[in-house]
Amino acid sequence: MPMQRHSRQDALTFHLEPTPGKLEINATVPMATQRDLSLAYSPGVAVPCEEIARDPGTAFDYTTKGNLVAVVSNGTAVLGLGNLGALASKPVMEGKAVLFKRFADVNSIDIELDSEDVDAFCSAVKLMAPTFGGINLEDIKAPECFIIEQRLKEELDIPVFHDDQHGTAVICAAGLINALHLSGKKIEDVRIVLNGAGAAGIACIELLKSMGARNENCIVCDTKGVIYQGRTEGMNQWKSAHAVKTGLRTLDDAMKGADVFLGVSVKGAVTQEMVEGMADKPVIFAMANPDPEITPEDAHAVRPDAIVATGRSDYPNQVNNVLGFPYLFRGALDIHARAINDDMKIACAEALARLARMDVPDEVAVAYGRKLSFGRDYIIPTPFDPRLIHEVPPAVAEAGMRTGVARHAIADLDAYRRALLERMDPTASILNGINARAKAAQATMIFAEGDDARVLRAAVSYQRNGFGRALVVGRESDVREKLEAEGLADAVRELRVVNAANTPHLDTYKAFMYKRLQRKGVDMQDVHRLAARDRHVFAALMLAHGHGDGMITGATRKSAHAMQLINNVFDVSDNDDAVGVTALMHRGRIVFIADTLVHEWPDEEDLATIAERAAAVARGLGVEPRVAFVSFSTFGYPVSERAVKMQVAAEVLDRRGVDFEYEGEMTVDVALNPRAQANYPFQRLTGPANILVVPARHSASISVKLMQEMAGATVIGPILAGVDKPIQICQTVATVNDILNMAVFAAAEVG
Repeated sequence: MPMQRHSRQDALTFHLEPTPGKLEINATVPMATQRDLSLAYSPGVAVPCEEIARDPGTAFDYTTKGNLVAVVSNGTAVLGLGNLGALASKPVMEGKAVLFKRFADVNSIDIELDSEDVDAFCSAVKLMAPTFGGINLEDIKAPECFIIEQRLKEELDIPVFHDDQHGTAVICAAGLINALHLSGKKIEDVRIVLNGAGAAGIACIELLKSMGARNENCIVCDTKGVIYQGRTEGMNQWKSAHAVKTGLRTLDDAMKGADVFLGVSVKGAVTQEMVEGMADKPVIFAMANPDPEITPEDAHAVRPDAIVATGRSDYPNQVNNVLGFPYLFRGALDIHARAINDDMKIACAEALARLARMDVPDEVAVAYGRKLSFGRDYIIPTPFDPRLIHEVPPAVAEAGMRTGVARHAIADLDAYRRALLERMDPTASILNGINARAKAAQATMIFAEGDDARVLRAAVSYQRNGFGRALVVGRESDVREKLEAEGLADAVRELRVVNAANTPHLDTYKAFMYKRLQRKGVDMQDVHRLAARDRHVFAALMLAHGHGDGMITGATRKSAHAMQLINNVFDVSDNDDAVGVTALMHRGRIVFIADTLVHEWPDEEDLATIAERAAAVARGLGVEPRVAFVSFSTFGYPVSERAVKMQVAAEVLDRRGVDFEYEGEMTVDVALNPRAQANYPFQRLTGPANILVVPARHSASISVKLMQEMAGATVIGPILAGVDKPIQICQTVATVNDILNMAVFAAAEVG
């Protein structure tokens, strides 16, 4: 998998647009009328206040407490950047909060405390604790992190979890369970060497000991060597707890004959000679970030029998904390837990290990970019596995109930699993799958509008994110000037700029185009003007001749104009089978609207074709299509000849014998709302429609723009389907990210 690169400007723009930061707050109740306000606030709010005062446990029923986690830091150990301070840690904490939401639907808010004083920090967290169902501590330096976590655990009656310690430990434990399973060894018998006695390292070794590893078999090392009984230099109470009676003094000494190496230290700490001296079938978890203690290539070069994990996503077996903390808190919150104890952490690790041993569903393989099966290179599930949400939290919740930290018992764990599955946003896994397919394809993408800074930034991102090669149509001097103005001067050498002046193929392009258009009133002068001077046409000619795999345009020209220009090279008029399909993503739902690009006023045959093309796009995104031919009329009422064609279009599909669900004509509420559908028991859809075929292009445009502006829906498209080559046409208001998404869709050949 290609290594991803991001410029400083990419990162800053991501955090700046469309609004500063990564979080916002939305109301979950109506707030439109005086009655709404009087219930949400005074006087109606007094009633739940009185109930909570009488029974504090009802706060979980009447407030967000039961699904709200605070991500708290003082910024003393921000990523690998050191003590940046509380304010500079905020982007990281916001990021952690959105990961909670993305992976486990846990609401979270970041809190940055401007104090390095342990007492002040603990006091602040304790005072705000009634607001939250759990506290996630983050990026606090050792040894203060140990003291803070222990004090807060003792003083609070909600879970307190320092992810830098225990998150790494849980994922490490999950991987080790499976690594030992493959190597035929037992945890109580293996010799374990840990290098790195900071927060994560200490937590890893403590959890493994609670799972059965013997104290005398665990050697802990730091920058001064082995932590042995009697050592005084560089010691503290947390290191002393793991000192053993041994004559070993260096990491090199400790590695001889070791079964397991755990590294949370620094790049290059482990040599090939150390690995060579380990026991048969060694297990190496080189988790230093961004570069491991030893790379898998170097380890396997001397020990092909080794099982290797790292902290990096571009190697197999990534020890990624996002596999743990969202699901630990999800399970803990749902039982109103007083704490996250060792039994819950072990249950999480064991559930993750079991999941990796199960058959891997196709959507996981697609998202990961290759077929996965349990073995040396797949001992830890991927973050893209949709089963995580309904496999891990129930195990955590069950352990919490069994060990007495639950205030609320889940009576039916099977029903709980089903509820977890239903609450997650399906669009994230869809987009992950498309990204993985694009990376696997490694397509050469033609960006037609190299005169636009947004397009250039998207082209750079396409290449640096490992999707493939970017070709930009434009003038070299113009491209260089715009990239430098965007702070991307280093990207000038990376992009290939193509134009009519530097291509050896211009005569071939013109001959092709003249042959295509000569009977349409176009002479050679017209052809030269189009091919040599218009970037949209030139890019389309490149694509038609196989000098690129896909094409992105539309950022600087209205879609109708871009379509006219492309039609000089490809058949994309309303007389052809081309169709524009736009995906709308909103509040966890995805709905496709068609035709949004080609057909101005389609007849019933056109509408049936539009439905087929849209169904193919949906399936390309992993969505099983349910098509509704929508109108202002539902099954003949009110009567209107404008609605008749929508009804007849369904009959056309009857004759064609298609293999997807469809129904019509119907209003949008009937199409999308199961309760409304229940009023028509004869209708054929088994659930809400996810494809809306509309009567005309103007109604499609109105629908898309209304959802985008009023509801804040994410719009992807229009996706041009039914054309020989992948061509995607952006909106003129597209952001850099929108253009990049369209390029990724083209690379994945959606449509």
